[in-house]
Amino acid sequence: MSDPSPSKRSSVWRAATVLGALALLATGGVTSAQTSGGYTQAQAIAGQQLVYASRCATCHGVNLQGGAGPALTGPAFKTTINAEYKTAGDLYRFISVQMPADAPGTLTSRQYLDVTAFVLSRNGYKAGKTPLTVANADKVKLAAARSKVRRRAAPALEIDQSAPPITKVFSGLPPGANVSSSDSMFAAAPTSPADWLVNGRTYANDRYSPLTQVDTTNVASLTPVAIVQTGFTASFEATPIVVNGVMYVSTPVVNNQMKILALNAATGSRIWETTYTLTQFLICCGPVNRGVVVAYGYVYFLTLDDRLVALDARTGKFLWRVKVADPTVGYSETMTPQVYDGMILIGSAGGEWAISGFDAAYNARTGKQIWRWSATDPKTFAGSSYKSGGGMNWTTPALDTKLGLLIFSTGNPNPDLYGNNRKGDNLYTDSIVALDVHTGKLRWYYQEVKHDVWDYDAVSPVVLFDVHTNGQTIPAAGEAGKVGWFFIVNRATGKLIRKSAPYVAFSANMFSQPTAAGVDMLPGANGGAEWSPPAYSPVTHDVYVLAMDQLMKFQTHPAVNVRGQLRLGSAFSNIAPPHALQDGRLVAINVDTGKIDWTHMTAQPLIGGALATAGGLVFMGEGNGHFDAVDAATGKVLWHYGLGAGVNAPPITYEVGGRQYVAVCAGGNFQLNYPLGDAIAIFALPPSSGGGMKM
Repeated sequence: MSDPSPSKRSSVWRAATVLGALALLATGGVTSAQTSGGYTQAQAIAGQQLVYASRCATCHGVNLQGGAGPALTGPAFKTTINAEYKTAGDLYRFISVQMPADAPGTLTSRQYLDVTAFVLSRNGYKAGKTPLTVANADKVKLAAARSKVRRRAAPALEIDQSAPPITKVFSGLPPGANVSSSDSMFAAAPTSPADWLVNGRTYANDRYSPLTQVDTTNVASLTPVAIVQTGFTASFEATPIVVNGVMYVSTPVVNNQMKILALNAATGSRIWETTYTLTQFLICCGPVNRGVVVAYGYVYFLTLDDRLVALDARTGKFLWRVKVADPTVGYSETMTPQVYDGMILIGSAGGEWAISGFDAAYNARTGKQIWRWSATDPKTFAGSSYKSGGGMNWTTPALDTKLGLLIFSTGNPNPDLYGNNRKGDNLYTDSIVALDVHTGKLRWYYQEVKHDVWDYDAVSPVVLFDVHTNGQTIPAAGEAGKVGWFFIVNRATGKLIRKSAPYVAFSANMFSQPTAAGVDMLPGANGGAEWSPPAYSPVTHDVYVLAMDQLMKFQTHPAVNVRGQLRLGSAFSNIAPPHALQDGRLVAINVDTGKIDWTHMTAQPLIGGALATAGGLVFMGEGNGHFDAVDAATGKVLWHYGLGAGVNAPPITYEVGGRQYVAVCAGGNFQLNYPLGDAIAIFALPPSSGGGMKM
């Protein structure tokens, strides 16, 4: 369930968790006694019209067909369910505690009973003359036989021959725009500030620009030059790519479709747009896509239905797509791919399903797989639990081309909060990992949290920088963990150099074991830092991290592996007022000392990403729609612009014709229920403020 309106009390309980509970409703072999008389038709109608339509349909679809959240009818409900949920009372209690996703427990008992009745009605349970009540709900029996674990087959990696995307061309490329990004251009990116060629601007993922036209003295004059409406209103997390004056950006998924757009980066006018239609997929945390990468004349992007797709960068014409994993068992793709030496480098998402994470390399010309690395180590999981042990990598990796290393962070083990069936350290989950970029062989790892039972994944992208200490310069890699420390390791060896001071609030009982009754803890399951990419400035030696404080209750329950269903073994939800804690922090962390140089507090948790510039600025967005520029040295807010929808995507900056631009996507955030939109905003200084053409 989801509330389409903004809420002051957001919840990180992922809407897809309802799948695990509602799978109780449509299992085979249910007797007639179990499928009738548990509710009245009037209840079901009230549940549909007065509750589901306003509080649930946004995520799960008007006809329960799914969308941002999972479908609540159909084949996924035909599997046998966990014996823990035997009655409609069990189901009612689950929904009443965990839903709606943004504000769990805020409906009345009658509303929860009515919506339970509605879902029962859509899954073969016949109405009777007796209303469903709290008192009699446990007498309404649901099928509860425990199923055997169904082993998933190895994913097919064939070229996908399904119907191609549809492209509309509006104009030609700007004069002289060569969009065939090359390896030499990627290598030169640190000293070539005009473009934004890869997700983190450079292979270091530092999101730092040497551009100085917009600085602390004139940023207050920054004004919009274009607001592009994509027409796809949903959680918008993409980083635009800019190549020689052409901007490429992907939208989230709406009604099983997404768009890839090519825009004039100076005016926002459309060059072409391609609409891609997805097949079946399963997601936990919103219909997001974090962006494309452009290389060798191609535009590459990944999809929630687990395809790697290539388009012609000049025309948007569909070229090919490859199926990289099986979306029906829980695999999905949300990340921006990385590109290097003729390879497209990707990782997997889907950590809330009973699957094993991987990273892989594909031939950039043909889509043929080159190598694949499994993120779960059999020696550190009990029995065969490594086969479904999580460890996803769903944010763009960094690259050290001198050392030949692909460096990235990995997600939680599965089940998230229940560790009894996966005893051991559970490598390589919750880790910073380095692979040989050409072979996929493991070179080193550093595990941030052993045997995680708090969902403290390492999901914010790894950033590369140099650490200066004791007269030495050490090549380093850093990651802003959900656990609330910034971890800095030697990027040649993986050895820990230091971890920062805590950049969020910690509770005294941090790392307590979650229980069935529930334990309240900080950080919450969102962190710390979520997927938000930080930025690093070589001028200040600070890394700028978007973070949050969310006091949460962690609860556990046994978890079984059922193909295609969520396996969390957990519930985590925000603490209700008056004890609620919901705020955000933009934190400057000195990498040479690990100390916090400054913290800028915000009223809401921060999620999206940072941009640092040589103009002494850090840009970031807020859920309330503000796009902010702060002084990189002090954290003082120097400028903000209201964009209506939540600004929950990473900003970029680039130069066209001697003029510096700053751009960001504003479409809100599913996970924190920030206001949705569909905008790509482009800003620049007026010519009179130094934003004109260079002579």
